[in-house]
Parts: sequence; structure tokens; C-alpha cells
Amino acid sequence: MALLRADFPELLLPEARALAERHPDNPQALQMLGLAARACGESALALTAFAAAAQLAPADPLIIHSHARTALEAGAPAADLFAAAARLAPRDGSVMLGHAAALLHEGRADDAITLLERALAVSPLWVDGHRSLAALRGQVGQDPLASTEQALTRHPHAPELHHLAISLALQARDLDRARAAQGAATTVLGTPRWLTVLAAHIASEQGAMTEADAQFVAAGPPADTNEAWTHARHLLRAGQPERAAALLEPWLGQPGERAIWPYLALAWRLANDPRHQWLEGDPRLVGVYDIGLAPAELAALADHLRQLHFATAAPLDQSVRGGTQTDGNLLLRAEAPIRDLRQRLLAIVERHIAQLPQPERGHPTLLANRAPVRIAGSWSVRLTGAGFHTDHVHPQGWFSSALYLALPETLGDGAADHAGWLTLGEARDIAPGLTPLRMIEPQPGRLVLFPSTMWHGTRPFTAGERLTAAFDIARPRQD
Repeated sequence: MALLRADFPELLLPEARALAERHPDNPQALQMLGLAARACGESALALTAFAAAAQLAPADPLIIHSHARTALEAGAPAADLFAAAARLAPRDGSVMLGHAAALLHEGRADDAITLLERALAVSPLWVDGHRSLAALRGQVGQDPLASTEQALTRHPHAPELHHLAISLALQARDLDRARAAQGAATTVLGTPRWLTVLAAHIASEQGAMTEADAQFVAAGPPADTNEAWTHARHLLRAGQPERAAALLEPWLGQPGERAIWPYLALAWRLANDPRHQWLEGDPRLVGVYDIGLAPAELAALADHLRQLHFATAAPLDQSVRGGTQTDGNLLLRAEAPIRDLRQRLLAIVERHIAQLPQPERGHPTLLANRAPVRIAGSWSVRLTGAGFHTDHVHPQGWFSSALYLALPETLGDGAADHAGWLTLGEARDIAPGLTPLRMIEPQPGRLVLFPSTMWHGTRPFTAGERLTAAFDIARPRQD
């Protein structure tokens, strides 16, 4: 357990496997194996271990919940398992959220929504429940703010609900609704500092630059990295990169600094600061690889992924426009095509890491410790029509990716219009004058790896389907 808490599951896994083999009738030994395997991303092994432990200890709420959770992650039926866990722990919110996710995965979105609605009717201040229901509703084309706004009618002075309503409207990219939610919060709460910062951010996103300036002045200096990048985003949009850099640089080395780097990259580049070359200029940071699948194998993998796109709308707070994104961690699924894909991708990531430049003190990508290699999150995106990704970053990761599986027969005239191409280093919403650092043409079977702090997006294409998979590699601990 000390190894797990210290984030060393790779050291624990062989010992846990040996322990479970010596004591196959001991539920705690099997539980330990399941915990170690799950922390290492070995979902098939974790599911086998927890299933065996659950048979031996059917009244243990933690084991039963872990069995359900690993089944969901592995892509196995899990709704009934979560229902069993809920009977043992009826007040455990994480069990209920998992149950709703399992129902959604099994094509029972209405049941998932009803489950959370009933819980929120009893506990209207349950913020995690509202947030999960909003995400669920968003994927099936319903109003994501419905439950939060309903709860505010019962608890109009609850700051956590007002904060959530504003955040959800921003995630839904509905700036007018975010502004209205901010106004409603101000009416009942006055002007607490967090609300002033949000008001400044909304004004900047709407292009009301003078108003945003005044609100940021009223809020005062940033209190944390989140406020720092929020203000810096406004300064960059206002054409003041030097001020943005001066605001951001003191936060380097502080908790949450990874969210600072993408905006500092823009500030240094716009200000012609040579440190941008140090940060993003080495071509070895970006890699383009072929995953080694034949056309027929790519087609079969694409067919498999299409079956996982059960949503009807893009998820909240994601870059997808004109398409859908799979739910859950794709590469934890236990089906043979996904296991093979995961193995291929991790092997290429190891190659990419091996060719990186030497470590640089303070650099967010050129780390001293580069192991273990773990997948932090993974998903598939299916774009249709003129779909695209807005420019965005994944600052919680170390390396991010784009894997092309199926493309329209034509993406346009190649270099002439770059339809569907991946752009790196472009942030059109914040700094429209910046040209991409690099543009990469999509090809079936092509994998692109790049630092997670690097801005990236895609150009729209005219028509057809563009099916991709993507993942983030977790940043290894450095102590």
C-alpha cells in the first residue's frame, strides 16, 4: 500500500502477482493485485483479479466497487455490478457516478439521467452530481445546465452552484449564457473576488476588452496559477505579450505551473523572446510515425472504434466541433484490437522519448526522469461534415498525440488549402496573427507526438469522415 500511495505500482505489480498466485483464495491478495494492475493500466488483469476477489468477498463494498469500476474501464458490462455496489454503499457518490457512466455506455442514457436526477432532487447541492449530469446531457444533445439552474431556484445563495453554472456555460461555449449566469450570481452574492475574475474572463472572451481590463484591475494580482493564465490570456488577446510574460514568469515552479507554459510560449513567441526557441524550437520534440498496420487492419480498427461513438454531440469543455468523442479511457479497454493498438502506441512513444534531447533544468518537456511511460487518458474522435478541432492544449500531460485511422477520400488540394491538417503552435482565438510552427498532413496509420503544452488544432475539411484516436502520456514524477 505504501508503494501505491507513493505512485510506484510498477514495482508492486510483480510482487502482487506472486502474492495472489500463492494465496488464490485470499480476497485481499487478489485486491492488491487488482489495485496494482489498475494503477499500471493493465485493465484486463485488474478485472480478472477483482472479479475473483468479488466472488470471495461479495459483501466487501470496496472490492465490489473496484470490480465494477475496472469492468467499466475495460469496456465490459458494468451497470449491474455498480447496482450491486450501490446496495452495499447507497450513500457513496462515486458509486452512483460510476453507475450512471455504465448505463450510458450500455446505451441507457435515459436511465443514467434519471438516476442522477433522482439523487440531485434529494441532494441539490451535490456539485459532482450536477457536473456529471451536465456532461452526460451534453453528449446526448440535452441542456447541460438544466439541473444546476433548477437547484439554484431552491438554493439561490449557494456560491458553489453559481460558480458551477458559469463554468458549465463556458464549457458549453455559450458566452451569453455565461454572462447571464454571472449577472445572476452578482445580484445575490455581490462581487466576491472569484466572481470578479470570472466576469473579467467572460468579458475578454466576448471581446469587451475595456470592461475586461477594468474587472482584472478590480480583482487585483492573481492568487494562483489558474488566475494567472486567465489574465495572461486576456493580455495576449489584447496584444500585450510582454505584460503577459511578466505576469506568468513568477508562477513558474509553483503548483499548477503546467497550465502556465502554453500561454508563456505564446507570450515569448509574440515578444520575439529567444526563450521560445528553448521551449518549443527543437524539432525532436515532435515526432511523426507510422504504426505499422496494413490498410485492412486499419479499416477493421476503424470499424471497431465507430461502434464506441454512441454520443450524438461533442462533449463539454473539449476542442471537438462537428463530431463526437468516445467516453472513458479508450486504451484501457480490454478488447483485442484495443490491446494491440495500445502495445503499438507505447512502443512508438518509447522510441520518441529515446531520441529526445538531453534534460534541461526547468523545461516542461525535457525532463530528467522519463519513466515510467503511462497513458493518462485516451479517446477517439469522429468528425464529419466540416468538423475540426479548435486550438487547445493538454497541460496535464507530458506528450499528446493524434493517430489518423480513417479519412475522407480527398481532403482538398493538399498543400493548397491544408484541409484537415494538424497545426502545431497556432492559437487563432488568442493570437490570430501567429502562423503555425508546423503543419502535418494526415495519413491513415500516421501517429503524431508532440509536447502536451504545445497549442494544436486542425483545419476544417469540406465533407466526409475523419476518424482519429488520441492519448496523453502522463508526466513522470521528478522527485
